[in-house]
Amino acid sequence: MKATNISARRSALGLAAVLAAGFLAVHSSAIACSRILWNDNGLAVVVGRTMDWPESTMPVLTVLPRGMKRDGGRAGGEVVVKDNPARWTSKYGSIVTTVYGIGTADGFNERGLGVHMLYLSATDFGPRDPSKPGVQAGLWSQFLLDNAATVKEALAALETVQVVMVETNGHKATVHLAIEDATGDSAIIEFVNGKRVVHHGRDYRIMTNDPTYDEQLALLKKMDFSKPSSDTPLPGNVKATDRFQRAAYYSSMLPKPKSEREAVASVLAIARNVSVPFGAPYKGFGIYNTEYRTAMNLTNKRYFFELTTSPNVIWADLSKFNLSPGSPVMVLDPDNIALSGDVSGKFRKAAKAPF
Repeated sequence: MKATNISARRSALGLAAVLAAGFLAVHSSAIACSRILWNDNGLAVVVGRTMDWPESTMPVLTVLPRGMKRDGGRAGGEVVVKDNPARWTSKYGSIVTTVYGIGTADGFNERGLGVHMLYLSATDFGPRDPSKPGVQAGLWSQFLLDNAATVKEALAALETVQVVMVETNGHKATVHLAIEDATGDSAIIEFVNGKRVVHHGRDYRIMTNDPTYDEQLALLKKMDFSKPSSDTPLPGNVKATDRFQRAAYYSSMLPKPKSEREAVASVLAIARNVSVPFGAPYKGFGIYNTEYRTAMNLTNKRYFFELTTSPNVIWADLSKFNLSPGSPVMVLDPDNIALSGDVSGKFRKAAKAPF
C-alpha cells in the first residue's frame, strides 16, 4: 500500500484524535503482550512477540535510516516533555512496527539489537528530573535502537536520559521493555516506585505483563515442569501469569532447528499458543485479542510479521534497504491480505517520517 493510502487510512480513523490520545490513552488494563526469546538453539538468535490490544494500533512496518534527528519530547504533534527534552541523531538504522505513528512498539536495528514494549501496571518512572534529558515513554525503545548496538550499550545509554510518563485523557503509558541482541544477551527493564529495575542476562527469555518480573519468576519457580508430558497441568487462561508460565514451559522443549524456517516457526508456534483468541475476556476491561505477532532473526536481520486477520506471514530483510543518512523512510501497511512472503521490495517512501 502506498504511503498516501496509509495517510488516508489514518485520517479515516481520526488521526487528530489518535495523536491527542494514541496508545498512551487507551485503558491501561487493555494492554497485554508476550515476548519469547530463543538464544540457545545454535543457529540464530530468534525472538517472537504478540501484540494484544482492544482495537487496531494501526501498525506500520517502518524502515528508519541512520542520521535522523529525533525529539524525545514530542508525541506526534504534541509537546509532552517541555523541560529539557532529549534530542539525538540516530547512529543506526532500524526496522520497527510503529503504533499510531507516534511510537515504536517492536523492532530491531542493523546491529541486531531488538526491543519490545509491553504493558506493566506497576510502572512508575518517578518525578520528572529536568536535569536529565527526557524521553517520552512511546519513544523509549526507539531511543535505544538509534543509539545502541548491544544490550550493554543500551543499558548504558539509558543512564543518560529519563523516561517520562505521559498521561493523556487521564490514562498513563505504563510500559516495561524487553531487549536482546545478536549475541543472545537479554534484559528486562522496569521502573517500579520510581526506581529502575533491570534483570540482565541470557536466561531472561520470557516476558508478559503483571505482576512485576521478580514476582513472575517467583511464581514460575512454584511450577513443577521437571517431568514434562501431555499430562503436565498447565495454566491455560489468557492472564499474564498463565501466558508467562505456558511460554516458559514450551520454549524449554523446542527441538534444535535445522534452518531459519524451523527456528522462526518454533517461536511463532509459542507466540500463537500464548495469543489471546478473539472474544476472550480479560479482567474488567472486556476483550483485547491478539492483533499481530512478530518474529525477529537477529543473526540474519530479518523481520517477520503476522497480522491475525491476514492469512499470511510476511517478512523483510533489513540488508535490502538503504540505511545511509539522507535515505528515505520506507513504510509498508501490513493490513493487506494480498501480501505474502518476502515483502522487502514492496515498501514505499513515506510522505513524512513518523517521528
